[in-house]
Amino acid sequence: MIEDWCSKTVRVRVPATSANVGAGFDCLGFAVTLYSELELTLTSKSGLDFQLEGEGSDEIVPEDENIVWNSIRKMLERIETPHKILGAKMKMKNSIPLSRGLGSSAAAIVSGLFAANECLENPLNREQILDLATEIEGHPDNVAPALNGNFTVNVMKKFEDRIQVDSFNFKPRVDLKFIAAIPNFHLETKKARAVLPESISRADAIFNLSRVAMLIASLSTGDERFLSEAFDDRLHQPYRMNLIPGMSEVFKAAKESGAIGACLSGAGPCLIAFTLPKLKNELEISNSMRDAFSKFGIESRVEILDLDSNGAVVI
Repeated sequence: MIEDWCSKTVRVRVPATSANVGAGFDCLGFAVTLYSELELTLTSKSGLDFQLEGEGSDEIVPEDENIVWNSIRKMLERIETPHKILGAKMKMKNSIPLSRGLGSSAAAIVSGLFAANECLENPLNREQILDLATEIEGHPDNVAPALNGNFTVNVMKKFEDRIQVDSFNFKPRVDLKFIAAIPNFHLETKKARAVLPESISRADAIFNLSRVAMLIASLSTGDERFLSEAFDDRLHQPYRMNLIPGMSEVFKAAKESGAIGACLSGAGPCLIAFTLPKLKNELEISNSMRDAFSKFGIESRVEILDLDSNGAVVI
């Protein structure tokens, strides 16, 4: 009977992401090897059966604030299905720290949309999933690499009734390692955006345009010579430094330990450094970043990560 209907059970994996990448505010992002896994069954029985293991499992989230379920409901509003879907069974295993700048909300959104789409025999293609995920998140720089992996360059277009994202996905010709220093406090994106100015000078705009162009040119051609300046930014990072004690000192410590660059990951407070595997200096950079944070009374953990090239996948 219709009231007993359940979809097939689907299990998906979605990577963490780092957005902005220095000068690429709200348009650049890349996926890294931390993951959130979701097992989903849609049902015509009302109510949400939600189990969470890992990061965030100690926080009780009311049903109406569950990002995964709300994303699924948003999708159900857009598509036609022969079944009346009122609830879901969800088991989530999450390794992505919450509110740290590593795309936890983007991973939750993409997990819900991607898994529900699979449960319903794929009524949406990836481009449509990305458009809907961007509408929910508000910008594409995290959801695009969470969905598609690798580095992404994204352009968001707003129409009266919809959002469309043009997303260029590429795997760099420079082999990179990422060292993420994750401090033990949350920073809400809303708060990090509130400190940004409404306008910037022409000089700062030119500074950022040149850096983001140099970053994409270097990564896409494999030319490492100019990467040391390509992660610099004047659009958002200087205004957020007061929200993250020791931010400039952590950047300095990472570079003095051999990192080719460092930047704020998303809205923070995670700080991420970049190095080349051939330099074999990940541990030195990790220790220097952790020590720099500790001088400001901030405890942090460090993750040495690789690029994820798969994005959201069924497992």
